[in-house]
Amino acid sequence: MINKPRGYAEACDRNRDPILEVIRPLLEDCTTVLEVGSGTGQHAIYFAAKMPHLVWHTSDRALNHPDIRAWLDEAALANTRPPLSLDVTQSVWPSLAVDAVFSANTAHIMSWDAVKVLFAGVGELLSVDGLFLLYGPFNYNNQYSSESNRYFDQHLKLRDPESGIRDFEAVELLAQQAGMVLQQDYQMPANNRLLCWRKGLS
Repeated sequence: MINKPRGYAEACDRNRDPILEVIRPLLEDCTTVLEVGSGTGQHAIYFAAKMPHLVWHTSDRALNHPDIRAWLDEAALANTRPPLSLDVTQSVWPSLAVDAVFSANTAHIMSWDAVKVLFAGVGELLSVDGLFLLYGPFNYNNQYSSESNRYFDQHLKLRDPESGIRDFEAVELLAQQAGMVLQQDYQMPANNRLLCWRKGLS
């Protein structure tokens, strides 16, 4: 049992198994993953432990690195890597060769401009057949998928007017512009989704 370092997100413990059930077969033939917005680092150590064939690169803004390092150090897994500095708003991405990019609960926290940069950056980083796996809540046809998502969106906007639940159709357009093709839209617990795109030929 891992002790809880300073940074702890209860949501990670709730959603990690449903996410793992979806991404494990998708990442079966992959060797290297970049996680964008690793947050506390909880997802990184859990998924890396369950999928030891993967090298799991964590990344986030520098202010979150101490928490990520605390989780990584305590888990002491051979297939995790120290957090890379990545702020998508600065449009500077690590120079990595990865088979997939994973990001959870980030698109609704970022501004829309940051989401656009995120998709463009992922599209440039991935090689042909690379995967982009994005987890979180989304609206469809400009409609909330649940009342709880409506309240959550209001809460987000009160905290930061530039944040909010994104429209699936809008992020799908960003993915297309970045050269990615939607493979699957997975329904997840608590009115979330996991979207999987594959990088196509340029």
